[in-house]
Amino acid sequence: MTDGRERLSAEELRSHQWYGTEGQLRTWSHNARMRQLGYEAEEYRGRPVIAVLNTWSDINPCHVHLRERAEAVKRGVWQAGGFPLEFPVATLSETYQKPTPMLYRNLLAMETEELLRSYPIDSAVLLGGCDKSTPALLMGAASADVPSVFVPAGPMLPGHWRGETLGSGTDMWKYWDEHRAGNLTDCELRELQGGLARSPGHCMTMGTASTMTAAAEALGMTLPGASSIPAVDSGHERMAAASGRRAVELAWTALKPSEILSRAAFEDAVTTVLGLGGSTNAVIHLIAMAGRAGIKLTLDDFDRIARTVPVLANVRPGGRTYLMEDFHFAGGLPGFLSRITDLLHLDRPTVNGTLGEQLEGAVVHNDDVIRTRENSVASEGGVAVLRGNLCPDGAVIKHISAEPHLLKHTGPAVVFDDYRTMQRTINDPSLGITADSVLVLRNSGPKGGPGMPEYGMLPIPDHLLKQGVRDMVRISDARMSGTSYGACALHVAPESYVGGPLALVRGGDLITLDVEARSLHLHVEEGELARRRAEWTPPPVRYERGYGALYNEQITQADTGCDFEFLARKGTVQDPYAS
Repeated sequence: MTDGRERLSAEELRSHQWYGTEGQLRTWSHNARMRQLGYEAEEYRGRPVIAVLNTWSDINPCHVHLRERAEAVKRGVWQAGGFPLEFPVATLSETYQKPTPMLYRNLLAMETEELLRSYPIDSAVLLGGCDKSTPALLMGAASADVPSVFVPAGPMLPGHWRGETLGSGTDMWKYWDEHRAGNLTDCELRELQGGLARSPGHCMTMGTASTMTAAAEALGMTLPGASSIPAVDSGHERMAAASGRRAVELAWTALKPSEILSRAAFEDAVTTVLGLGGSTNAVIHLIAMAGRAGIKLTLDDFDRIARTVPVLANVRPGGRTYLMEDFHFAGGLPGFLSRITDLLHLDRPTVNGTLGEQLEGAVVHNDDVIRTRENSVASEGGVAVLRGNLCPDGAVIKHISAEPHLLKHTGPAVVFDDYRTMQRTINDPSLGITADSVLVLRNSGPKGGPGMPEYGMLPIPDHLLKQGVRDMVRISDARMSGTSYGACALHVAPESYVGGPLALVRGGDLITLDVEARSLHLHVEEGELARRRAEWTPPPVRYERGYGALYNEQITQADTGCDFEFLARKGTVQDPYAS
């Protein structure tokens, strides 16, 4: 018995079908090829085969250390009596991949699923962390339903410049605007460039990467405390080795994602994200991940839970002070969750016992980093779901990172039909943009972007920056980086590219954002909207062939997770082993 579960025999391991069925030509051939790889039968036969899926790449700074971490995972697998095999999978670099790695999240999910299904694998260790890689790997593992444990890449070290502690992304936006406002010289900006990102690892703010790895831990797919360990900390290597050992036990006990990824697990992940003041991107990713687990998670679930959970993580950008290294040493996610146990399902399984067992002994060491409820960063969750005639299927806003006076605001629309036009014309005086204007960007959603790029934090015009304006109401069908901030209404659904109401907005139309009322309203009579709708013509198709054409055909809207319809639908998949 292991963890109260029956232990499989060696003959019951999935890999036995490839290596252990004597008297068959294919088995004989498989073993011959293993000898070709340099292995003797006693090294792998009768042992769990552990796939190490590695998203390492020379061009992905978030994952550049995962080559070494894969070796630590394999060390742990060998220690526990397993047989590790490393598989390179697609790297999704938020830093470099254009138009956006979101375009390829489902491709990595598909690769993960089919790799786990088609090879002689008993369990898997999934190495990732940069924004889209975490949901992609877990979506694929959920669909394949092979026992899996996730190893988060970990946040980079805090940035430093002239006595200031810098947060990647968040301070990039901040100081770029200060440069545009004339408050920072070219030399100072270049000097700051060298201090912003000091080590391997993903963003060390509570951006999308840290939000999603925390969600993976809350779901129960990592070892306790794994999500916040700094990437270059020796504890990160120890965690990787421990995850390899744990993967061997998962193989022997056949604990599958379908037993861990329950509705209760996803509700706890939503609670975690909202209480952390996490990224709006988590809304799309968790809905998609839940769909792969056969669970219908909706925007209404996020809004319902948001009203019950306070924001306790004082981590930028939702908080105002600290970064992920501070969060880790203040107690990490176990410490954070220990303060909201009444909102969690403690008896549900994880890869390492129940959630309640994972939180035993968890404490908080710094009450300013992980706040008490009496001193919360915000009384309600950090993301609000908006409804209205401009977003009949919903929109989201990270209101805790916006200037409070903009949370109820009415202003005239200034409309940009695409991102490049916006970049080219945002400073055009003839647009008449004032601090009260509502900037609207369309054709930047799942199909229109394509891939729903992180364009949602539209830049404030230079002349307003020089007047001291640092926030405006901005509306789009795009996403924004989890490191971004401001009064940005995002994920407007349905998107403008498919004829959603955002496509009908015209310059000068009044728009009201009211976060307390959860409303986003276009002040145009329905008859006029119907007339505009009749005049609207669909934009040209983005892709005529290749993966882009498949993407355009199959992608769903933001409110349903932007998964591929043929991957999200219910149905069984035949075991590929033919013998």
